[in-house]
This record gives sequence, structure tokens and C-alpha cells, in this order.
Amino acid sequence: MIMAQLGTAPRGEVEHILPVPHAAGAVSSLRRHVRAVLTDWTLAGDVLEDVLLVVSELLTNAIVHALPPATLRLTRGPVDQRGVVRVEVTDTGPAAPAQVPTAACDPDEHGRGLGIVTTLSVRCGVRVHSGGTSRWAEVFVGRGGSGGSVEGVTGE
Repeated sequence: MIMAQLGTAPRGEVEHILPVPHAAGAVSSLRRHVRAVLTDWTLAGDVLEDVLLVVSELLTNAIVHALPPATLRLTRGPVDQRGVVRVEVTDTGPAAPAQVPTAACDPDEHGRGLGIVTTLSVRCGVRVHSGGTSRWAEVFVGRGGSGGSVEGVTGE
């Protein structure tokens, strides 16, 4: 697994980019890498767990619904004079995932991921671009913890 820290992030931001294997076990493997990154960023325990859950949900959606290849991008930096971690998963597919027949989904096991992301993030959304689709969420790491308000699903 390749992990890169880019020195080109503006205004004191720190960024890590990880390829997302389209395979079983990828989420748990990437969570371990992300936990190490977040630990290096010295996030509070509850915030670290919130970010990990957001990462898990966005990665799972990408592996289950999106077209590979996919990339996970973690960015730490200031937003509105507060610290924020931005989680962004980009894939080469369209914005809306293919519909899975409802009979194939167990409601106790599926269908709550984006609700969890919305609850734990201060902002989240979807950005469609020439390379595919990016689903993103931002979690405050400064005072006040998680937000809960959502920006529209088609913009930033």
C-alpha cells in the first residue's frame, strides 16, 4: 500500500492519499493506515473515532457501489478558523450508485452509511468531475466537535 504526504497542500494543510483496492478486507486495512495518520495528527480520541467511522462508511460505499479505481484523500487544515479533517473518496463512476434491488438488501445491515456520515460531519457532499465522482465529509477537530449540518449533495 502506498501512502504519500504531499508538500503542495496550501495554508498549512497536511494531506495523505491512499489507493483503495477494490477487494474484501480493504476497508479494515485502510482503517489501520488512517488510524496511524490520525494518531500522528494528535486528534482527540472521540474525534479520531468519528473520522474513522466516516472513512469506513465512505470506503465501503466506494467498494460496494463505485467503479474502481478509487482513492482516499485525508486532509487536515483550517476551515472557518477551526481545525477540520476532510475525508474524500474519489472513484471513476457516476454520482448516483446503481440501484440495488431492495429485496437483496437487509435493512438491518445496509442503507445507513450516508446517514452516519451526515451525522458525524459538519459538512458533506458529492462533487462530480471529469475524473469521476468524489464523496467527501469534513469533521471538526477543534473545539465544539462534530457538527451535523449538511451542505447540498452536488456541490462544495
